[in-house]
Amino acid sequence: MFKPFELSVLDLAPVKQHKTIHDTFQDSLQLAREAEKLGYKRFWLAEHHNMASIASSATSVLIGFIANGTKTIRVGSGGVMLPNHSSLVIAEQFGTLESLFPKRIDLGVGRAPGTDGLTAKALGRNPNNINQHFPQQIKELQQYFSVENAGSAVRAIPGEGCDIPIYVLGSSTDSAWLAAEMGLPYAFAGHFAPEMMPTAFAIYRENYRPSEKFPKPYIIACVNGIAAETGELAKKYSTTLYQAFVNIIRNDRKPYSPPVEDIDEIWNPMEKAHVLKMLRYSFIGSPENIQQQMTNFQTVFHVDEIMVTSHIYEQAARIRSYEIIRETADKIRNDQ
Repeated sequence: MFKPFELSVLDLAPVKQHKTIHDTFQDSLQLAREAEKLGYKRFWLAEHHNMASIASSATSVLIGFIANGTKTIRVGSGGVMLPNHSSLVIAEQFGTLESLFPKRIDLGVGRAPGTDGLTAKALGRNPNNINQHFPQQIKELQQYFSVENAGSAVRAIPGEGCDIPIYVLGSSTDSAWLAAEMGLPYAFAGHFAPEMMPTAFAIYRENYRPSEKFPKPYIIACVNGIAAETGELAKKYSTTLYQAFVNIIRNDRKPYSPPVEDIDEIWNPMEKAHVLKMLRYSFIGSPENIQQQMTNFQTVFHVDEIMVTSHIYEQAARIRSYEIIRETADKIRNDQ
């Protein structure tokens, strides 16, 4: 039986060649406003550091900017890399956001650094205790957000009593076990780490322990989405995404590049194979292509929500891609 699904946006605040970071933030706000009009459920921003191509390092600040410029769409982190921060500081930041924008803020948390090893060290992470400390930090957040914490010596003000849903992010099976054990919704990074996604979903569903706020498991799958009026045009747009992943392989963190006519002039065969493997779960093509790809994906995975990130260089084309994906999802729903 085909399962209906919600549709959301993941934005990395991509910095493009020949554009400023101010331009990047304005583009993100424009995209969020369009996503709101189109009926997307949520707009998440991802924490990364020391990357000239991504400007969402101060994630909480950027969430506030986007939430202030929109009215109804949920805005949140996809995610905050929790071991980079004190649990109390994140509770206060998101408590402030929730107080400013009631019932619109999500807190997605992950354990990865969102950067390289040297920068992770500069962020003050301790790699020796992250696996033990990350679950503890989630429990600390839940405690800080609870009304019962009013009697504690350390309180999150704002934050205490705020109803902020916490989502566990992951790209491996470790996060699936944790989200299931804690009875929290689970978001998987299928847009760059597809290898373990089927296994992670199975582990999460089979081992889920119902919680008061989340009596049933809830899965968000993040995928790449590049839609255009024709398959050829979408293929051209996708070369920006492919170049970005080639740059990751080469440890070249420069801003996003414009599309090219022939991507084979950019990558070598080994890089091509690696990139295409990483981008296995990508919806790329015309509306008809997107419909088939999205239907096939949902028929296999039965997720509650598909979160789309779109690395398209031209802003107008990027917005049009999200329009096509929204129209396509609606058509799939009506056809079922």
